[in-house]
Order: sequence, then C-alpha cells, then structure tokens
Amino acid sequence: MLGAWHLVSAQENAPVDKKATAETRALYKNLKKLSEKHIIFGHQHATEYGHGWSGDQDRSDVKSVTGSHPGVIGVDLSGFSGISPEAIEANKKNLRKNVADTYNRGGITTVAWHFSNPVSKGGFYWKDSVSLPAVKYLIPGGEAHEKYKEILKGIGEWAKSVKGADGKLVPMIFRPYHEFDGDWFWWGKSHCTKEEFILLWKFTVSYLRDELGVHNFIYAFSPDNKFKTEEQFLDRYPGDEWVDMVGMDNYGDFGRDNRYNLEAGVLKLKIVSDYAKKAGKLAAFTETGLESIPNNTWWTETLLKTLKNNDLQLSYVLVWRNDVRSPTHFYAPYPGHTSVPDFLKFYDDEFTLFEKDLKKVYK
Repeated sequence: MLGAWHLVSAQENAPVDKKATAETRALYKNLKKLSEKHIIFGHQHATEYGHGWSGDQDRSDVKSVTGSHPGVIGVDLSGFSGISPEAIEANKKNLRKNVADTYNRGGITTVAWHFSNPVSKGGFYWKDSVSLPAVKYLIPGGEAHEKYKEILKGIGEWAKSVKGADGKLVPMIFRPYHEFDGDWFWWGKSHCTKEEFILLWKFTVSYLRDELGVHNFIYAFSPDNKFKTEEQFLDRYPGDEWVDMVGMDNYGDFGRDNRYNLEAGVLKLKIVSDYAKKAGKLAAFTETGLESIPNNTWWTETLLKTLKNNDLQLSYVLVWRNDVRSPTHFYAPYPGHTSVPDFLKFYDDEFTLFEKDLKKVYK
C-alpha cells in the first residue's frame, strides 16, 4: 500500500513536462493547494473586450463590478492560423501583451484553441457540406502532418516569447481540442476515431514540449458534459503522462434554455474532481455560465452552492465571454446588470478567489 501512495505523491504537484519552468511548476502546485479550500473565478476574454467596449487598458466587466479582474482570464489561439501572416502577427502581438499583463498583475491565463480547420473550409465548426475530418490528416502519416507541425511551430515560438516584467516565461494552461465528445467541432467524436484523437493529443503535447522546447504550458483535457461515469469521461483520455489538468465544459445542466439538472452537474464535476485526486492531477470547471444571466441569484444559489457543498476540489471555474455588440450574449455581469448584487455576494464569499486575492501563485 505504501508503494502505491508513494507513486501518487511522486506524480502529484508536478506537470507532465519534466523540464517545466520553475514558475509553471509553482503555478501547478499552488492551483492544487488552493483547490482544497477555494475556487478561482475565471472569465473568457475578460480583459480584451466586454459588454459594449473593446481594447481598453486594464479593463474588464468583472473589475468594473467588483474592483478586481477575474483570477483566471481565458484567451484563444483562434487567430494564429488560417488567415494572412500579417493578421497572425498582429494577433500574436496583442495576445502576448494581454497574457504578460495578466501575469504581471498576479493573475492566471488559460488558453483555448478554436482551431480553424486546416484542411478545409468550415472554420472550427463542423459544417456538413464543406468540412473535412482533419484529425486523420494531421496525425503522423497524414497528408497535412507537415502543415500541422508548421502551425504548432507558430504556437511554440509565441509561447516562448511571452515574458513577464520579471523576464520569466509566463505559464499558461493550454486547453486544446475541448468539447471533443460532441460533434460540433471538426475534432469531435464522430469526425475521428478514438485512436486518431489520442494520437493527435500525444503528438501535440510531445511536439510542443520535446521538439519545440515549450516548457511553460500546463495541459488541460476537457470534454463537454456527455459522460455519466468515469469510464465514459476517460473514453478519449490519452493517459496520465499526457495530461496535467482534467476538466469539463457544462452549460446544459446549469440553466441553459432554462433547464436545470444540478444533480447531474454535480455528479459529473465529482467524476472530474475524484479522478484528479486519485491520479494526482489538477481539476477545473473549464467552462460554464448562463447566457444573459436571466436568473438574478444564479451566482450564489446555483453556481456557488454547487461548488461549495459537494467535496469538490476544482482549481477554477470559468464562465464564457461578454460579446461587444450583442445585447444578450454575455456570461458575466456588467455595471447595471440585475445580477450584480448577487455576483457581489459571490465575490465576497471567502470560498471564491479573484485576481486581487491571488498571492504569489508563481512562487
């Protein structure tokens, strides 16, 4: 029994990248520790734009409401391929500054990748008439494999160029190929075999880490919510040596289309959290939210109660973006929104952490 315990404790608090930077290892360790008693609040694209504004310095809707930015800020590599080289360079420059600014303030960045189909039209969504099942083309032996390596080189070079004011490489949680258990993205379940998906994941991690020398990524695996058992959750899992963080995206059980199934939502979060505890991994609620927040007590009565009362150890919970122009597409409150009083209660609860609450997560 002792031997098994030693095995887990050896894995624990260490990323799958043995050469991870000191700051990346510290972030991993601190996320694990904080998840035992707290959860960090995150918001996608929080500092890039918000409800009715874009590109303002040091602004987020969350900060306008609470006085603090979210503790985790979501960004996306969607602008790193499939467009002109000039546009790609501009996107890389803007994102480099955004991620460095977050690090300099003491916050954390998580990176999604709405990856435009590299072998066909259709963007990142699956479009029946135009999309090609790109996974089989990208893996070793596939006809677009060399092209994929070029795209990864662009990501790798960028990752190694993002430095804080202290001169250190900025750690990031990299979450590629999310919601792979649905069919809406070209990497989704019905557009590639389990073996192809796992090979794509392993190649992506090994190429970035071992070939390109990227050592400031924490790798996050996050299906949508289509599982009911640990076995289903792990159906396309590449193995513990390829993943640092396990998560789940779940809007469906938390009020989407006015349907709530919190019991199912908790069951799934428990599967994620319990697996992380067992395997010595980080866990997170990688995406959720209620579009337009029509339920004014959603923050405390739905989200906080779920996160607090079920013996979960999740390092962060991230809600989706606030669109600049759409009057209805937003997931965090902005000044004047009817859910602000409840969100302030959520903010004030000692269980939740925002950027101002984070102390030396890179030390």
